[in-house]
Amino acid sequence: MTNKRYIETTYKDNNNNEYITISNDENKVRIYTLKNGLKIFLAQNFDAPRIQTYIPVRTGSNNDPSDNTGLAHYLEHMMFKGTSKIGTQNWEQEKVLLDRISDLYEQHKAEADASRKKEIYKKIDEISQEASQFAIPNEYDKIISSLGATGTNAHTWFDETVYKNNIPNNELEKWLKVEKERFSEIVLRLFHTELESVYEEFNRAQDNDSRLVNYELMDALFPTHPNGQQTTLGKPEHLKNPSMKAIHKYFDEYYVPNNYAMVLVGDLDFENTIQLIDQYFGTIPYRELPEKTAIVEKPLTGIIKRTVNSPTTPRVQLAWRTDDYGSREAMLADIVANILSNRGEAGLLDLNINQTQKMLWAQAFSVGLRQYGYFSIVAVPKENQTLDEARDMILEQIELLKRGEFPDWMLPAIINDFKLQRMKGLETADGLATNLYDTYIKGRTWEEELNEMDQYAAITREDVIAFSNAFFQENYVIVYKEKGINDKLLRVDNPGITPVKINRDAQSDFLKQILAEKTTDIRPEFIDYGKEIQTGLVKDKKISFVKNKHNEIAQVHFIFPFGADNDRDLGVSAQVLQYMGTDAFSPEDLKKEFFKIGVSNDFKTTSNQLTISLSGLEENIEKGIALLQHWMHEVRPDQEIYNQFVETVLENRAAAKKDKNRIMTALTNYTKFGKFSRFTDIISEEELKSSRVEVFTDRIKNLFRYPYQIFFYGKNIGSFNGYIQKYVEETSLEIPEAKDYPEPETNGSVYFTDYDMVQMEMTKVGKGRPVNTDNFGKVNVFNEYFGRGLSSIVFQEIRESKSLAYSAYVSYAANAELGHPDYVTTYIGTQPDKLQLAVDTMSELMAELPEVPIQFENAKNSALKQIASTRVTRTNTFFNTLRLKKLGVYHDFRKDIYEQIQNLSFEDLKQFYQTEIKPVHFNTAIIGKKENLNRETVDQMGSFTEVSLEDIFGH
Repeated sequence: MTNKRYIETTYKDNNNNEYITISNDENKVRIYTLKNGLKIFLAQNFDAPRIQTYIPVRTGSNNDPSDNTGLAHYLEHMMFKGTSKIGTQNWEQEKVLLDRISDLYEQHKAEADASRKKEIYKKIDEISQEASQFAIPNEYDKIISSLGATGTNAHTWFDETVYKNNIPNNELEKWLKVEKERFSEIVLRLFHTELESVYEEFNRAQDNDSRLVNYELMDALFPTHPNGQQTTLGKPEHLKNPSMKAIHKYFDEYYVPNNYAMVLVGDLDFENTIQLIDQYFGTIPYRELPEKTAIVEKPLTGIIKRTVNSPTTPRVQLAWRTDDYGSREAMLADIVANILSNRGEAGLLDLNINQTQKMLWAQAFSVGLRQYGYFSIVAVPKENQTLDEARDMILEQIELLKRGEFPDWMLPAIINDFKLQRMKGLETADGLATNLYDTYIKGRTWEEELNEMDQYAAITREDVIAFSNAFFQENYVIVYKEKGINDKLLRVDNPGITPVKINRDAQSDFLKQILAEKTTDIRPEFIDYGKEIQTGLVKDKKISFVKNKHNEIAQVHFIFPFGADNDRDLGVSAQVLQYMGTDAFSPEDLKKEFFKIGVSNDFKTTSNQLTISLSGLEENIEKGIALLQHWMHEVRPDQEIYNQFVETVLENRAAAKKDKNRIMTALTNYTKFGKFSRFTDIISEEELKSSRVEVFTDRIKNLFRYPYQIFFYGKNIGSFNGYIQKYVEETSLEIPEAKDYPEPETNGSVYFTDYDMVQMEMTKVGKGRPVNTDNFGKVNVFNEYFGRGLSSIVFQEIRESKSLAYSAYVSYAANAELGHPDYVTTYIGTQPDKLQLAVDTMSELMAELPEVPIQFENAKNSALKQIASTRVTRTNTFFNTLRLKKLGVYHDFRKDIYEQIQNLSFEDLKQFYQTEIKPVHFNTAIIGKKENLNRETVDQMGSFTEVSLEDIFGH
């Protein structure tokens, strides 16, 4: 991969609009600046007639007022509530009430007396009821979904708030109308219910100990700077005492065109697009930004120790502060992080710690922010190791860096890997758009970003050694994450919000105008898989080929038509291989060899398929295949290494039983399938310990004697066919018979697992009838209309109206394989004292399918537009055929779904609900702190059983 020099040049388009482009930029990005300071980043990608859009605002939690932390984040939430035109039935009357609510919040914030605060809040709740008569919740989302948008969302971080949509390209002008309206003013309607949802998000964060560790880490690293002193979600006392006036002030100061950008990448015409953007956004006035005094941190001069307690597995994290993103120090820190951990491949931590199983896991990484950044290492010790022992092992690896004890080939291999990962990242519309908005947020030019690789490449081994000796002093933060009770959890009572009116049938004049404006429809294009996929035979193996039209990266996949159902221990065998070498290469040397040639390998085992994949530059793929086959055919069994592997597996199993997310996954599986399932049918501790390593390595040696097919994605199939035959042998082994796992009826049982957390999480799982491909269109519209997404009925009722949960959904999942049942799943994550009402609300919603004609038509049209503007490209061209084959489908099934949705009536959907969903009986999974469980609520759901971790994990 040769280096190119990227130079910024200014041009004018045919309409005399001035833009910047960068020589040698293969993506041909154009950067415009409107008179009001708005930056526009445009690039073309013709994968599909869609446009990935981002509107990044250069402000985040670091600009929160110190007495209103969390403000940037809940402003982001309020940006979805509409304006004086969007989301209202009568703005004049609604505004009067919103102004009164705003004044009451100021009184509430200033009031010190707790009982008086409650009285004021009661008044806020009362007037909010009155104001809700005029509000149309989620109308922004209804408008956006009517365009066929996907991925509608936003996020807030230190220095950024980013708004996201992926839209069909024929709806660009409508999207600009909507976003221009949204970015012109903010209306804080349905404010107190949304704030309660934000508090539920805060509660979820309390149950995430990675956040708890990060909060301590950042607080210690940045004792003065907002990087460490202001979290994105804010302080709880500020969330409970907000100021609507402060939010309006913040919006007026920071949401100005000279402080945000528009990034559009996709199937677009440059000149038409910039004309439209200027037409709508060019009229928003420029405003001076508030002056900010730079906050400079004093250097860290010692070791700062912090401790965090939670129920999960202990770990330790070290961090050193760095300079700003793009600085030489930040780049050196990035290089050093990759010398230690290069995607789990051949770094010092990868080889000396993870590969040799000295700890459970260790990883280094570097984070660059607009001001400052940090270099960090996380280490998870084994049960018989202390956190200080883990720390010492980490510091030993840093000493190797200081002494220059890393191979000469490492630095150029890392630079090549950087280039390869960038190439992969920029090949999709979303990847390029994400890079562009991140560049804007960090205050860099696109020219600087593209030339960054030259700067990395100029860093020498001597530079790294000198940097390591100067940088890694006793000037770091260390956070000990110990197993114990988190005494910092805040358990907050339900404030008693009265449900607000939803007004589902209402539409603003703005929405009516958008719906009335006709655009030229995008015609769906359905792929002919037979034409797009070339096939051939090498010996008795089928080879499929799809041409890569985008870059020099190739992939080869060896796909075996059997998996864990045929051989329970297949996945373990693939894991064992990762720790074994050959007579020619040690396990560590194999990792190095793959990394040197820039080829990654991946083994993925599912219930009915094993896929072994290689990915890298096409010129090196044959070397990767040769190395892979040498490794698998010549793997040398090592019992001692295997015994270490067994201990690692057992400790990882123990760690999983301390992790809330994994426990919930196990509990949900138990609720769905019972005691015996694929999840619980694993090789036992006794079997692992008593087995010889050859049991697993022999499986690997024999794999290529079984039937399999090959899929190649690249440019030159002729060359591939020329060399692949020498790596293919005739099939000589038969596929083992698959084990049949039961899929029992769900019959109203309730299963509970105790875990110390703030929220309660509840999932209901119901077994439906066997999958029927004739229902796929109905499933698509049902999920859009009723159960998932920001404009769905469930979201509106549970979050918007009653503020009962941050996350709630109902999902109908069609099975991926014929002969197996569909499943209906509901989810609620909420405070324990809200669980009863949340359960009752969900039950009421699911008693009968609510009929909202406007919403139904919107969901239907959105689904049609999404299908019409989607294209099957790249490796999906092949992998879709594998998925469809399991359903007995051998053509582009989207055509059938599209036609079904076109002809779908609400009565059809209702009939689907009556026959496929309403008769379903559910089992229920609940995780939470036992003392917070309301048994009266739970007993109403069905037969209650408290299950142990051993029950649900099967070990």
